[in-house]
Amino acid sequence: MATAHGLRIGRLGPVGDEVPVVQFANTVFDARPVTADIDGPFLARGGIEELAVAVSAGTLDEIERAGLRVGAPIATPSKVVCIGLNYHRHAAETGAAPPDEPIVFMKDPGCVVGPNDTVLIPRGSTRTDYEVELAVVIATTCRYLDSPATALDHIAGYAISNDVSEREFQIERSGGQWDKGKSCETFNPLGPWLVPAVAVEPQALDLRLWVNGEQRQSSTTADMIFPVAHLVWYLSQFMVLRPGDVINTGTPEGVALGRPDLPWYLRNGDAVELEIAGLGRQHQSIGQA
Repeated sequence: MATAHGLRIGRLGPVGDEVPVVQFANTVFDARPVTADIDGPFLARGGIEELAVAVSAGTLDEIERAGLRVGAPIATPSKVVCIGLNYHRHAAETGAAPPDEPIVFMKDPGCVVGPNDTVLIPRGSTRTDYEVELAVVIATTCRYLDSPATALDHIAGYAISNDVSEREFQIERSGGQWDKGKSCETFNPLGPWLVPAVAVEPQALDLRLWVNGEQRQSSTTADMIFPVAHLVWYLSQFMVLRPGDVINTGTPEGVALGRPDLPWYLRNGDAVELEIAGLGRQHQSIGQA
């Protein structure tokens, strides 16, 4: 009997022509009898539970995923909201004091790509950086939530995010805001799976990242300054979070920005791998725009 707890939800196929799929017990099924795509309306209507029912009923056909590109597990969200300096040890490595309130910035939703797509270093960049992060995908509208106590009820699921950043654009050329260093094309690989919220304890996840096989980041979401429930509640006081929106919840220590003594910034030809326990793994080649 399939339950949402055992599902992994994704999208496979060429850019712009992805097929919604659901994995259960290592078998991947075509989800199109239930939904045309994995998007906000699907999540808002309780689509994850619909998929569980369909898998249990045997009404979905198996699909062969070999050779298919893995797309982002959520169709282009209306917004990608990001949190800066949200890990104690990451704040320490950058020389910043832990913030009193979450630091919030936005990424262009158009920079969301598949978890294994090529990441392009922008023209003129010398300081393109990596950031493994836990991504939150919203299921139901969040508007002025009363407290963090109910915030997790509004989450559809979780995914791996690489919040790629160009540090010169973000800092020296920022103009007082971070967006231009965060929104370059391909700067948000997401996936491979959307893992339903019922299967995840968001403050007990191990995160890791490697560049060319060398481990750069290794931490746990227990080191977050502001936990997921607080972030969803907090953001709802300033903006309406809608179904399908993505929240990047911050990165742990080990980014290139924190080690100016080492040549850790990404270069053309590099290979990056990321994983979060229970959510899967990403693999990216670094190219040049």
